[in-house]
Amino acid sequence: MLKEFREFALRGNVMDLAIGVIIGAAFSKIVDSLVTDIFMPIIGSVTGGLDFSNYFIRLSSAVTAPNLVDARKQGAVLAFGNFLTIAVNFIIVAFILFLVVRAVNTLRRKEPPAPAAPAKSEILLEEIRDLLARRPLA
Repeated sequence: MLKEFREFALRGNVMDLAIGVIIGAAFSKIVDSLVTDIFMPIIGSVTGGLDFSNYFIRLSSAVTAPNLVDARKQGAVLAFGNFLTIAVNFIIVAFILFLVVRAVNTLRRKEPPAPAAPAKSEILLEEIRDLLARRPLA
């Protein structure tokens, strides 16, 4: 049983999947930072300095806090600004993955090889055929 597990774990597909998950997690952190630290502040400045991460709707009358972190401690809130930030994050990740897959597919496409030159025997047969076709019928 241990031998079977080792064979399964060391099989190429499992290792490729594990590496993909690890790289995906690291890539996710990069994209999160890109959205949080670069794109959302730009979007906020274009919209008048608004911080989308603090947009929420109070679902309880006990919530009086002006920011999302404190409001969640006081009661139920609908954090649509946080959802908007995560949605933008998803769109950026999906677009970047699209570009990566597109680039990989472009690299995989190879030009079809040029047809090989015909053999001498084929050339001679074609010449014989052409000569016979030009000969008058008797």
